[in-house]
Amino acid sequence: MTDQLQAATAPAVARSRAGASPLGPVALTTLLFGAFLPMLSFFILNVALPAIGSDLHASSGELQLVVGSYGIANATLLVLGGRLGDGFGRKRLFMVGLTGFTVMSLICAIAPTVGVLLAARVVQGATAAAMTPQVLASISALLTGAHRARAMAMFGVAGGAAAALGQILGGVLIEANVFGLGWRAVFLVNVPVGLVAVVAALRLLPETKADRAQRLDLVGAALLALTLVLLLLPLTEGRPLGWPLWTWLCLAATVPAVAVLGLHQHRSERSGQAPLIPPTVLRLRAMRIGLLLAVAFFTTFGGFMFVFALATQGEAHMSPLEGGLSLLPLAVGFLITSIYGPRLQVRYGAGLILRGWLIQAVGYALLAVVALTLWPHVDPWRLAVPMLVAGFGSGLVMVPLIGVVLSQVPATQAGLGSGILLTSQQTCLALGAATVGTAYLSMAGTNWGQGGALAAVSLAITVISLLMIPVTHQLRSSGKGV
Repeated sequence: MTDQLQAATAPAVARSRAGASPLGPVALTTLLFGAFLPMLSFFILNVALPAIGSDLHASSGELQLVVGSYGIANATLLVLGGRLGDGFGRKRLFMVGLTGFTVMSLICAIAPTVGVLLAARVVQGATAAAMTPQVLASISALLTGAHRARAMAMFGVAGGAAAALGQILGGVLIEANVFGLGWRAVFLVNVPVGLVAVVAALRLLPETKADRAQRLDLVGAALLALTLVLLLLPLTEGRPLGWPLWTWLCLAATVPAVAVLGLHQHRSERSGQAPLIPPTVLRLRAMRIGLLLAVAFFTTFGGFMFVFALATQGEAHMSPLEGGLSLLPLAVGFLITSIYGPRLQVRYGAGLILRGWLIQAVGYALLAVVALTLWPHVDPWRLAVPMLVAGFGSGLVMVPLIGVVLSQVPATQAGLGSGILLTSQQTCLALGAATVGTAYLSMAGTNWGQGGALAAVSLAITVISLLMIPVTHQLRSSGKGV
């Protein structure tokens, strides 16, 4: 380990061994804003989509792209952001990302056209990619034992709270219409929080780096970006444009793009270079299983949150506030299980994820029953029980997964591990909004109606949750606890 890294981390390690956390409550909270704000920005937008479409005269395809463009930009650069943090300093990259994210939030808020909004969302996703990997990387580098377990659980709480509370906050802001801002307030809310977090981070966060700087795999980063764009862009824009030829060509090109990316990563590793995503890391059995579970969870979760906002403000005729409040039970269930997650992990290990899938399946099945029998005569109270059960299950799945993935990566490559995990998360959130959103909108325009389409989506998530139970059992039997 270099002298610079020892100087940066020795006081923190000493305090950790002495029983005190090297990240005080304010410093850790500041760091966790790097997880909270990007997730909040992704989900708070869902409830504002109808208002944005009306104000900026945006089509349904453009609205899907407003959501998807952020996720695409974020996902394509997350691993690179983790690598940059390992090499140039995690605090430094965190500060750059947080500052840029705050500025882009302001530009989104004042965007006069949907084109400007789309461009700002792309840059906002890129700045989030510089910021977010440093959160898990810093936690892994600075904390050990119980301190790390609690911080990981709080990371899960921050992400889950942002996802669920984002739409609630969005509904409140749009309903209040403070100073006539309407949907623009969902972006402006990031600005004061971001400014305070920048000042706090500058004063309180310690700097850490990897033990040795590694050469950036820019070719790998470009190939990953190309692959994700070829996959996500046509899935986002295909349905509203009537699936023109270019969408099918892009999807077909995804296969050779993945092959070229994999070949490049193998060659880089064999030649002693530092590939963007080392194949040796992906060969770890627990890593592969954990990533498969992450793909299933985040794809279905991202898709559901997107269609739920459309459904509640559509045939159900809920206001943005009522639509957001319908998610409050889900947020409560998620937060409770996230807070008590570390204690439950000690008792159940990887079996906690298995229980989470089962509970989540029950919640979405109950929601499907409500949608089939009561729609469109629903309100937040009628949706409360299914959403609460689904929230409990989601919390039991998501929080342990973070520990599963990062436990397979050495602390010196903490940025790499967090980048891989968060790339999977953001890719799948965008993929869910594109695929599940497309399926929902296609069904909602037929005899299914929005209630039937929401029921179909809920039942599909139920089935996927049940299918993940035997997969989780493989993780449990591998001896890799959480």
